[in-house]
Amino acid sequence: LAGIMKKYPQVLVNVHSDNKAGLDDCQPIWDAVAAAEKELNGRGRILVRPSGTEPLVRVMAEAETHELTQRVVDDIVEVVKRELP
Repeated sequence: LAGIMKKYPQVLVNVHSDNKAGLDDCQPIWDAVAAAEKELNGRGRILVRPSGTEPLVRVMAEAETHELTQRVVDDIVEVVKRELP
């Protein structure tokens, strides 16, 4: 099984937010996630979730290259910072 699994670079950024509860209803963030998923074209994954114990929103991505992974995370983080200060 390990022979068929391809390991992708991963980037995780924790964004401080005193309004992490607003994540579910924040359409601009989910639009940014959808745009990033489209850019990955099925060759990676994205996870955006509130921390259960800290005032943080966690943004994680895996993609074929580190540059692509960093770019999609940076794009989403920018929206999270703007929408959930």
